[in-house]
Amino acid sequence: MNMGYLLGLQEYLEENYNTSIFDQTFESKKPWEFHIHNHRVVKAEVRENLKYDLNLGTGETGEEQLPKTDVKLLYPADLSDSIRPLIKTDKKVRDLGLAPIIPPRMRHHIKNKSLFPLIKERRVVLFTLMEGEVVKGLVAGFTRYEITVSIKGGISVYILRHGVYDLRDKEGRCFLKSFQETRRDWEKSDLFVSPKNPLTPP
Repeated sequence: MNMGYLLGLQEYLEENYNTSIFDQTFESKKPWEFHIHNHRVVKAEVRENLKYDLNLGTGETGEEQLPKTDVKLLYPADLSDSIRPLIKTDKKVRDLGLAPIIPPRMRHHIKNKSLFPLIKERRVVLFTLMEGEVVKGLVAGFTRYEITVSIKGGISVYILRHGVYDLRDKEGRCFLKSFQETRRDWEKSDLFVSPKNPLTPP
């Protein structure tokens, strides 16, 4: 079995992996736009960041408690006019009528070893979410819970990992765990250090 590793991945995880975009939304005290299951888009402030839920304050409905697993995508509300036109729809996925996947083992996982080289390579990828939304851009970062995507204009949007249906590059290469477990594209990265080609990290 190949026991190689990606140079810099462990350090990246130690620094970033356990942070959460929901902490940032709560601390900002500003409105964010949330793309929620059942094709809802809600503009709200996070009043309380609980373990599994968000208490939202909205101008339209007052307050709402929202399960975090219902959130697919979010970004600062003041960027809405720039971001919304860039979010496309895959009608075939939309018409599947998929619900949130609650058991973690059943989700469409992406390995950290696949995401990390994509940051360094600046490869354009397309994320398809559970209800068909398609976000095109560069992987700018990731944590245990979400993936930051830099879209046109260098604007960041935040995709919840549990909301991902598929991830592919422009050539159609799939980066889901189910595909990459056998393809192991991370081993082709310039960051990959194998026992056959050892490298002492700086």
